[in-house]
Amino acid sequence: MSPPLLKLGAVLSTMAMISNWMSQTLPSLVGLNTTRITTSDTLTQISPKEGWQVYSSAQDPDGRCICTVVAPEQNLCSRDAKSRQLRQLLEKVQNMSQSIEVLNLRTQRDFQYVLKMETQMKGLKAKFRQIEDDRKTLMTKHFQELKEKMDELLPLIPVLEQYKTDAKLITQFKEEIRNLSIVLTGIQEEIGAYDYEELHQRVLSLETRLRDCMKKLTCGKLMKITGPITVKISGTRFGAWMTDPLASEKNNRVWYMDSYTNNKIVREYKSIADFVSGAESRTYNLPFKWAGTNHVVYNGSLYFNKYQSNIIIKYSFDTGRVLAQRSLEYAGFHNVYPYTWGGFSDIDLMADEIGLWAVYATNQNAGNIVISQLNQDTLEVLKSWSTGYPKRSAGESFMICGTLYVTNSHLTGAKVYYSYSTKTSTYEYTDIPFHNQYFHISMLDYNARDRALYAWNNGHQVLFNVTLFHVIKTEDDT
Repeated sequence: MSPPLLKLGAVLSTMAMISNWMSQTLPSLVGLNTTRITTSDTLTQISPKEGWQVYSSAQDPDGRCICTVVAPEQNLCSRDAKSRQLRQLLEKVQNMSQSIEVLNLRTQRDFQYVLKMETQMKGLKAKFRQIEDDRKTLMTKHFQELKEKMDELLPLIPVLEQYKTDAKLITQFKEEIRNLSIVLTGIQEEIGAYDYEELHQRVLSLETRLRDCMKKLTCGKLMKITGPITVKISGTRFGAWMTDPLASEKNNRVWYMDSYTNNKIVREYKSIADFVSGAESRTYNLPFKWAGTNHVVYNGSLYFNKYQSNIIIKYSFDTGRVLAQRSLEYAGFHNVYPYTWGGFSDIDLMADEIGLWAVYATNQNAGNIVISQLNQDTLEVLKSWSTGYPKRSAGESFMICGTLYVTNSHLTGAKVYYSYSTKTSTYEYTDIPFHNQYFHISMLDYNARDRALYAWNNGHQVLFNVTLFHVIKTEDDT
């Protein structure tokens, strides 16, 4: 190919590069395709600590202070995420504007060459026509060479016309990008008045103030149960899963105990996320089989009812040894006084803000529920309260701030029907509904650290959020 055609080939290569860039890169940057900018974090899973949760309410005797929010650890508000997205989008637009400017300069340079080439081709065409009219005066060989060269150039004329159109399109893109940059800058000035660090500090300050508020709260009274959140579907119809309410904030280990009898295997997971994915970290083979599903992990140890007995076992996960065992005097066992669903659920071990508890029934109390506070080291009964609620009529129960809450069924339509305060030794009938989504609850325990109820609902491991009513402590209370 002759030198002018080589030059034109370079121009067409540039044009192809620009067209490819406009079709692939530009739409994604300016939002002409279906891609959306999203935040980098997604909701991991379903931990009670994720997101801003309304866990409790508070007011002083005059109704002047209300505290209903527990802030998540090291979390940022959504406005900060939007500001970061906007800043990233603005940077992309600025980078795109610079690329367009470079392409525009190159296009203008090549465009001038195209115009010159077009003029030469038109002149050549006119000259060819003139020569063709007077071809008798030219040699046949020269005429044929000139005609072949013209035949090569003729297909390039519509390509050059398209190139001029593309050059105008790039100029239009340049103007639209400039306008978009102005709009984004205005939006940033409007909603981005606070930079990332300042927003972060404001969130931390709010969290500190909320924690200070929580420290002033007395133990709460259950007002509402919301949910559930389904964490996982696994195991048989009956079982238990739990975390340690006394563990540090960084320790989120989960323990899993499938079935209500004929089992000694406890599975451990490092976090809720590992539990959901099935990434088991450790397995414990207990020295005894357990009875029921009403176990509890408290301060690094597992407390459970030994099968076919009223003996309580304290088992250390750290040492793999039994640290204590004690018979719970007069407590019925092996389906003598179970919850309504059976399953050897005679003895229910649980923990709350105050300590470790056992809930069971005795012949001496006519099969009604007895509440005993236990020494977590020796399992000695510190004090007991006899209630008037029959154990076999209870669906499940749990302790919050020294008050026992009892549900009236384990099936659909269940609600918290009865409560007994160990502080005042009084009871009341309540009406706090909750959604029994999978129709059969065989385990329901409160975790004071998470302010949530852990439940095993027909082979589904679920969480319920609780709303507690608190009263602000006064100097007279301290």
